[in-house]
Amino acid sequence: MKISILDSTLRDGAQGVDISFSVNDKLAIAHALDEYGVGYIEAGNPASNPKDLEFFARAGELKLKNAKLAAFGSTRRKGITAEEDSNLKALLDANTPVVTIFGKSWDLHVKEILGASLEENLSMISDSVRFLKSHGKEVIFDAEHFFDGYLADKVYAMSVLSAAARAGADVLCLCDTNGGTMPLILYRIVADVALVFPNTPLGIHTHNDTGCAVANSLLAAEAGASHIQGTFVGFGERCGNADLSGVLPSLVLKSGMEVEGNIAQLFTTASKISEIANVQLSASKPYVGKNAFSHKAGMHIDGVLKNSTSFEHIEPSLVGNKRRFMLSEVAGRGSVLEKVKPYAPELRKDDPRLAEIISKLKELEHFGYQFEAADASFELLTRKLLGTFKTHFKLVLYKTIGEFPPLQGELPSTATIKVDVDGQTETTAAQGHGPVHALDNAMRKALCVFYPQLSEMKLTDYKVRVLDQKAATAAKVRVLIESTDATGTWTTIGVSDDIIEASITALIDSIEYKLSKDD
Repeated sequence: MKISILDSTLRDGAQGVDISFSVNDKLAIAHALDEYGVGYIEAGNPASNPKDLEFFARAGELKLKNAKLAAFGSTRRKGITAEEDSNLKALLDANTPVVTIFGKSWDLHVKEILGASLEENLSMISDSVRFLKSHGKEVIFDAEHFFDGYLADKVYAMSVLSAAARAGADVLCLCDTNGGTMPLILYRIVADVALVFPNTPLGIHTHNDTGCAVANSLLAAEAGASHIQGTFVGFGERCGNADLSGVLPSLVLKSGMEVEGNIAQLFTTASKISEIANVQLSASKPYVGKNAFSHKAGMHIDGVLKNSTSFEHIEPSLVGNKRRFMLSEVAGRGSVLEKVKPYAPELRKDDPRLAEIISKLKELEHFGYQFEAADASFELLTRKLLGTFKTHFKLVLYKTIGEFPPLQGELPSTATIKVDVDGQTETTAAQGHGPVHALDNAMRKALCVFYPQLSEMKLTDYKVRVLDQKAATAAKVRVLIESTDATGTWTTIGVSDDIIEASITALIDSIEYKLSKDD
């Protein structure tokens, strides 16, 4: 039995806090999901907003190879026929091959939210499914609040599924809408339902309000569900939906099930969707986080180098991720050697330069540096110690000025920079929202005279950490800067008891890394 996947990032995921997709964003995410190989993309509710209407109007641009688009909506309203219902008409007008409709399966919702009788609700469900089937649609019925409904009134919850099944629903999806069902209870309920509906595919749709959405989805599959809904990186209302980047590889690699999609593209797809959504992918996220296969302790690194299964549950490449060795005061020769291998393959364990690198690493970490989160700065440090680093510029001077009172609600800063490139100097000034932003603008403005490619580079993240809180405003600070260009992202570091100096150190490393990378 092959498990089908419905991704609801564009519909349920769009309901997450701080998530706002443009129509172009939605098209780009749909393309990424199709490339991954999901079977269904639930793209939105055409009756709810103009943005979803525009998406469905432009959906033909996608030329999907693997996925079917699904429009989402509710059953007909009470007191009217399916033919009269504007929501059902909008679902047909979306012109998708698949329609997902939800109906109430909890008697509390039927009586108190819909204000309908239990029998009328069953008619609303069967009429709607039958109407959509008569227009040639594949219909997925989402039994909303199914598990709460089952626990409150098992007979009625099952009658809701029977009404949808008799009307021709292609999938009966059991929804843990409030996200509060515990895994073992959910497993037992899905197994019971599977016995009653052996000939109709069962689906599962879980929310993460108790942190169990992934576990619940996996157990539902074990209990007989062959259709799993979720969002690719867990976006969704409240605490989010089942995170498919955790569900999919576990089904394939841990449970040995046949599942739609290519898990070798898991990391790439999760990263792409997060980038489009302008949401940082959590470094600690299983399978696809950058720390999912990162090792810091010397003993662990030594074990992985000898046999990766000693401290890794799967080979990272199976999900498109990669192994990382973190550099710290607990790093040994093996981990540092492995880290520098891409740009210093000639280095050996008995090379005195390796001992020098480790000694410098420990010295700087004692001062406050932390290279495990700043690979780019570590590479530059290593190249300098090995004599393979080429300096692209020298900072001759910098000066920053802040202004008060605010101008038009802002506190502008001005930075003056003088740089030297092979004996030629350039002096310039720039403004910014604060001294660090002004320095960044001024430095790149000056250096673009010599290196025009710096115009494609941008700073994407800036973090400051106080290292000695007892020293208050005189404390030493650590600054991490994340930068990106058309080909990648890198992080650099600076440490000082002057936040401007720490920032300028990290900025210099960031630009030097970009120029070295281009070389």
